[in-house]
Amino acid sequence: MLRRFQVGQPSSGMRLDLFLASTCSDLSRSRIQKLISEGAVLVGGETVKRSHVVRAGEEVSVDVPEPRKIAIEPEPIPLAVLYEDEHLLAIDKPAGLVVHPSPGHGSGTLVNALLHHVRDFQGIGGELRPGIIHRLDRATSGVLVVAKTDLAHASLSRQMKKRSMKKEYLALVAGIPRVRKGEVSFAIGRDPRDRKKMKAFRSPGELPSGAREARTLYEIEQEFFALGLTLLRCRLITGRTHQIRVHLSASGLPVVGDPVYGRPRFDRVKDAGLKKKLTEFPRQALHAERISFRHPATNELLEIVAPVPEDLRELLAAVEAAR
Repeated sequence: MLRRFQVGQPSSGMRLDLFLASTCSDLSRSRIQKLISEGAVLVGGETVKRSHVVRAGEEVSVDVPEPRKIAIEPEPIPLAVLYEDEHLLAIDKPAGLVVHPSPGHGSGTLVNALLHHVRDFQGIGGELRPGIIHRLDRATSGVLVVAKTDLAHASLSRQMKKRSMKKEYLALVAGIPRVRKGEVSFAIGRDPRDRKKMKAFRSPGELPSGAREARTLYEIEQEFFALGLTLLRCRLITGRTHQIRVHLSASGLPVVGDPVYGRPRFDRVKDAGLKKKLTEFPRQALHAERISFRHPATNELLEIVAPVPEDLRELLAAVEAAR
């Protein structure tokens, strides 16, 4: 689609990429810069650099290609939609649903489901695809936000980077924290003994290449002292791979049902039925309950909440009954 603009006096003296960002409100600045570098933007019929300063009276044309289809098939997988408008949607991801196609998961993913559900994707970075802003592990349930437009994707990604997007999780853990509110700030990187796992590094002196700062705030939501269990509310300040699971495990508070970083023994639980439920819980008892951010188009503060799923709700009810 070819778009043409004439530079007016108020815009004279602006950089080309900033001028186009103000006139092409549906395109992110990074997308505009890519179009300029690809030669899809002409000023007076000539290609220029993004640092070109526009002058009143100049004609600027932008050839925006139709978004390319991606080689992923839409699939009619049911989705629980918590919020949706023309810019974004938020879904309640069930435990067990993989977010992105990958080796071993070429179909049946959230992306396959979104391509079937959403009919008004405008394209992200020139591709007709959903803009996944953040990820949830396959076995983690809860709210996940998806951008429909390039501009929404850029705005939400920027909020993630600036840490103004707030994400809260509920985690049932084995152990009792020493304080009701606290922070875990161990750096996180690949475990040198097992590259499939992440590891918390307490001392700056032992940080391997690739380990990065990580911060998790937590507070006690419910305490089951006699059982040696706690329901924690965790807030991510950073967003590293497996961050909550790694941080809590390194703090002596492994998440119930976590086969990688957990495996608690539940020594204080005397009820055989409850111990069996805890030991055999088929996934990590971790739920992304709440997310808040500024709407990319209106700047309105949005808070989206995903209800606690049935499996975790039933486990918490059994713990409550045994306390």
